[in-house]
Amino acid sequence: MSGTVEVKKIDITYLNVDAIVNAANSQLLEGGGVCGAIFKKAGRDELADACFDIGGCDTGNAVITPGFNLSSKYIIHAVGPVWRGGDNREDELLYGAYEQSLNLAKENNCHSIAFPLISSGIYGYPKKQAWQIAVRACRDFIEAHTDYSINIIFAVLSDESRQMGEMTISAE
Repeated sequence: MSGTVEVKKIDITYLNVDAIVNAANSQLLEGGGVCGAIFKKAGRDELADACFDIGGCDTGNAVITPGFNLSSKYIIHAVGPVWRGGDNREDELLYGAYEQSLNLAKENNCHSIAFPLISSGIYGYPKKQAWQIAVRACRDFIEAHTDYSINIIFAVLSDESRQMGEMTISAE
């Protein structure tokens, strides 16, 4: 068994994977950006009801719902930290959001998962640091679960982010 980590310039909602990850807020409410696109394509009412039933999610953690109208079976809602300068456990919390997402994927027999670059949008996390933590968390998961095969895709929307991600993956 093995795992792969790759970056694609694509709207995450178009990927045919077992689970996509929503860069969620702790209330699990519909937001903008990636979160808004996922809610829109999955079906706002159904996804909002499922998230309401869960009731929220702590920063650095993740929860799972069905994928509803998406091609993915599941949506994993990962809550990354807001960047506050780096002295408020941001690295640990961001790593935890990826780690818990991957654990949920494994628990639900998902062998392919797509992530956005969590916390790097309106939450203000520096992109280079966000990439380093994301790639490290994914590689650590793959190394810790050699008996489990998983394909991890980072879905980004800009060439700059794609290139930064690819450089981080090849440097690690």
